[in-house]
Amino acid sequence: MVRHRHNFRPGGTFFFTLSLADHQSSALVDHMPALTKAMRDARTRAPFKIEAIVILPNHLHAILTMPEGDSDFPARWRHINSGFTIAVTTANPSAPRDARSEYALWQERYWEHMIRDEADFARHTEYIHGNPIMHNLVARASEWPHSSFHRYVRRGLLPADWAGTAKFAPEDFGEFEP
Repeated sequence: MVRHRHNFRPGGTFFFTLSLADHQSSALVDHMPALTKAMRDARTRAPFKIEAIVILPNHLHAILTMPEGDSDFPARWRHINSGFTIAVTTANPSAPRDARSEYALWQERYWEHMIRDEADFARHTEYIHGNPIMHNLVARASEWPHSSFHRYVRRGLLPADWAGTAKFAPEDFGEFEP
């Protein structure tokens, strides 16, 4: 079996997709304060910059930039995942468990892609902001509250009517097959 190899580039910018183990779950949006706190706590422990992000009911996409000289994004995701899992399972101790009796909230692996250049960054950012439309959750990017799209609009980087009713074609960005 081929092992997945991460591309560890200190100070690099990476696109990620993380999914819940239960693809029918809506835990990420149902427990948004817990996810926000887990991300804030992880950034306090080991800084990183969130360039773009969208939180959907059962998965999230994010572009993160690591600090100069640091490439340990797996530790950041472990902190985020464990913080979120602890908060959710404290509120719901009957959450699903795996064969080792550990909580099985997250899918075991995640997708990661090193951003190569500005065009690659722009393409992945558009994918992130258009993802709620692609999943038929909203008709316009501006209608989805759990997205950095709103920050991009406030900063004048995108118009408020960007991707008004566009349909995005799924590409190979680590999307799971339901």
